Amino acid sequence: MTAATFHSLRALRPICFRPCLLLAALALSAAMPAWADHPGQAKLVQEVAKDTGKDPAQLNALLDGAKMQQSILNAISRPAEAKPWSDYRQIFLTPQRIDAGIDFYRAHRALLEKIGAEYGVAPQYIVAILGVETFYGRNTGKYKVLDALVTLGLYYPPRAAFFRDQLKTLLELPDSQLAGPVDTLTGSYAGAQGWGQFMPGSIRDFAVDEDGDGRIDLQNSLPDILASVANYFAKHGWVSGGMVAARAQPDGAAKQLDVKDSTPQWTIEQLEAWGYAPIQHLDPGASSSVQKFQGLNGPEYWFTFQNFYVITRYNRSPMYAMAVSQLADAIAAGANSPEQATQ
Repeated sequence: MTAATFHSLRALRPICFRPCLLLAALALSAAMPAWADHPGQAKLVQEVAKDTGKDPAQLNALLDGAKMQQSILNAISRPAEAKPWSDYRQIFLTPQRIDAGIDFYRAHRALLEKIGAEYGVAPQYIVAILGVETFYGRNTGKYKVLDALVTLGLYYPPRAAFFRDQLKTLLELPDSQLAGPVDTLTGSYAGAQGWGQFMPGSIRDFAVDEDGDGRIDLQNSLPDILASVANYFAKHGWVSGGMVAARAQPDGAAKQLDVKDSTPQWTIEQLEAWGYAPIQHLDPGASSSVQKFQGLNGPEYWFTFQNFYVITRYNRSPMYAMAVSQLADAIAAGANSPEQATQ
């Protein structure tokens, strides 16, 4: 995961774990009898029933069957984004992941290029998202989505508001937007589902029924999976044919920049004037930002553009966006090379 992430965590970056709050949550859950409702369950059911007309008894039965999972609370305390870039990169830019992405691209080239043209997103970035999130559908998560969202929405104070909203959305989604019954769905420890690891809110807002069968299935329908990722990018402002990132070389007097997120906010011309030289030719008027990563051989500086920012809408970590970008480049190079084409 995604995250990843999330955005599914894929659009979320976990915050630092707070042991005192977790201990309080665990103490509360341990003190409750096994038959008791989850904390806040009655109000949640009331809200969902009011908004959708669903039967409160059926909603309570669903939630009564969900379990608070200690392993989920443990997992969210160890986000991969806490690692330096030199370690984070090695998770996703492996020969195995690159080769599998090349094979996937070649095997599904016609569908990928059709969807890429439809949504204006280069196919290698769609593939790279699947590669980073679930190793091209091989590892979509083993947690029950309902358990994950109940645990984090009702027992994890640091992110309770976000995850409770995702739990409410899950309970409100129509059957046509889910790969199966709510209590059978599996995914990440954060409740993200499918090959692209979509959170319930992202399923509601961005997932599409590309194969036209009247159902959105992010677990079993490759057209739905690929098009949903592409649509997510398109709806967040992807620039067709636009750059993602380019290496920058600061001089000894380069201005120290206060970069709070990945929003492009300066022109390349301005950044050059401040001491950041591009390694390749770039449009001087292009809007950009600068990201600094701790690489194996010291700091790395990168100009990042609108499409980099869009990837961070999937997972807010700049390292995540850089991993997707570099994996996409490697996949495109391999899939389009003469050597690969003859294999």
